[in-house]
Amino acid sequence: MAGRRRRRMGGAFVTVGLVGCVCLGAGGCSGGPRAAADDAPKGDAVEVLHRAADRLAEAGSSQARTSMEMATGGTRVTIRGEGVYDYRRQLGRLRVLLPQDPAGPRRPITELLAPGALFMKNRGAGVPADKWVRVDTATLSDGNLVTGGATDPFVAAEVLRGTRRATYVGPTEVAGAQVRHYRGTADLAVAARRATTANRQALAAAAEGFATTDVPFDAYLDDEGRIRKVRHRFSFVNGRQKGPVAVASTTLLFDFGTPVRVRLPEDEDIYAGRIAEE
Repeated sequence: MAGRRRRRMGGAFVTVGLVGCVCLGAGGCSGGPRAAADDAPKGDAVEVLHRAADRLAEAGSSQARTSMEMATGGTRVTIRGEGVYDYRRQLGRLRVLLPQDPAGPRRPITELLAPGALFMKNRGAGVPADKWVRVDTATLSDGNLVTGGATDPFVAAEVLRGTRRATYVGPTEVAGAQVRHYRGTADLAVAARRATTANRQALAAAAEGFATTDVPFDAYLDDEGRIRKVRHRFSFVNGRQKGPVAVASTTLLFDFGTPVRVRLPEDEDIYAGRIAEE
C-alpha cells in the first residue's frame, strides 16, 4: 500500500482561481430500485473497473456533466461543468461555472481538455478576453484532477485502472439508464502505471502531490461496461489550510456517440503573461 504524501501543491495558479472555491453536486441522479437488464455483475468487480476506460474508448464519445465540491472556511462551494468528450482522441470541451461571487456574476470559463494540457478562456485575473491560458497538466501537483474545477472525463476513468478493492453494491438507475453500482478504492500510483501514455505523467504527479494515493470512489456502469457516473473523493494539500482538503468530483456521461469538434488554440492565441492570483 502506498504511504501518505506530504508535499504541498505549488505553482498551480489555477488552483487559487478555481479549486480555491471548489466543489461537487452530483451531476446525475441515482434513481429508483429498477434492476439492470442482468442483475448479476459480469465478472470480478476489480477487473470490470480496470476495463471501464477501455469501454469508453470503444464508445468513442459522449456528452458530460461535471461537479466538484469542497468545504473551505466552513463554506461548501460547488463548481459545475458541462460539455462533450472524444475518448479516442482524448479531447474535450467544457463550460465551467464558478460559484456565485458576492461582487457580481462570474463569466463561465471555457476549458479545452487535451493530452497533457488544459486550455482555459475567460480565466480572468488580467488575462485578455480573447486569449487562452495553457497549463501543462504534468506540472500540476494534482495532475489536473481538481485544479481546473473539473476532472477530465477520461482521466477520471483511468483512475479506475488503479482499483485495488471493489464490491458490487447492486443495480440502480442513473439519468434514466439502468446501471450496476460499484464501490471501491483506487491507488493513483497504480493507475499511473496502467494509464495510457497521454495521462501517465499527470496521474504520476497526482500520486506524488496528493495527501494520499488512495482514492475512494463510487462507479456506475451500464450493461456495456461504460461509466455512466463516477464519484471520486480526493485528498490534497493546497497550501492555504493546515490539513488535507477533501474534494468530491462527480462525472456524469451520457449520449454516447455524440459528435465532438474541438479545435485547440493556435500559439498566437495563448496568453504568455503572468497570471494574477484571485
